[in-house]
Amino acid sequence: MTKLSILDYLNKLIKSETTDDMHTHMHYPTPISKTLGIDIMEVGLGTATVQINTTKEKHSNQQGTIHGGLLCELADAAIGTAHSTLIQEGETFTSVELKINFYRPVFEDILTAKASPLHSGKNLSHYQCDIFRSDGKKAAMITSTVMTLRGVKATGR
Repeated sequence: MTKLSILDYLNKLIKSETTDDMHTHMHYPTPISKTLGIDIMEVGLGTATVQINTTKEKHSNQQGTIHGGLLCELADAAIGTAHSTLIQEGETFTSVELKINFYRPVFEDILTAKASPLHSGKNLSHYQCDIFRSDGKKAAMITSTVMTLRGVKATGR
């Protein structure tokens, strides 16, 4: 078995270069991303871009627009992927705060979420994620605080 850093593994995953003998200490693609159809498009150290092709049948609310909770999950996936590139073996992390501002409605569309750190600390990091519609207009802006867990606090997560 070939053990890779999360960043190396994700870059191989994006390029469809993973093999059955490759693994990392976190699970990618995540089950929630597979369920919702969220794809990782690009990663760097502390950054990530993810994308989803939304449909009215799968992702809309009672008004016919794409549900705001889906945009929250899309941003959380981008932020979590970005932060995971900084996580070492024996560490995990959790979101402790997430705030979203909605700017425009979204109907059936391809949404792209780009996450990057505003502050990277030893224990707490703060991220911003912008979600764009396919016309290039910003649909939402999200900020989130992520806590890195180590030792006993990271066990079993």
